[in-house]
Amino acid sequence: MKTIQITMDEKLLANLDADDETKRDGRSAVLRRAAADYLSRRRRAGIAKAYREAYGGGKGIVREFEDWAKEGTWPDE
Repeated sequence: MKTIQITMDEKLLANLDADDETKRDGRSAVLRRAAADYLSRRRRAGIAKAYREAYGGGKGIVREFEDWAKEGTWPDE
């Protein structure tokens, strides 16, 4: 692990230090989890945005394949 230095508002730091999880696990562990959660949410939001852009509202891949239904034929029953 790498040691870093951050600046934090005193009230926020006091609230963090008063938290039971911080008291149990320590500031570093709580801040590591918070950073990991933040990055995970950003990644999921990016993936969701990419899906919306690709598949949503008749844009992207939807438009690319819209004429394929006309090319198919159904067997006679």
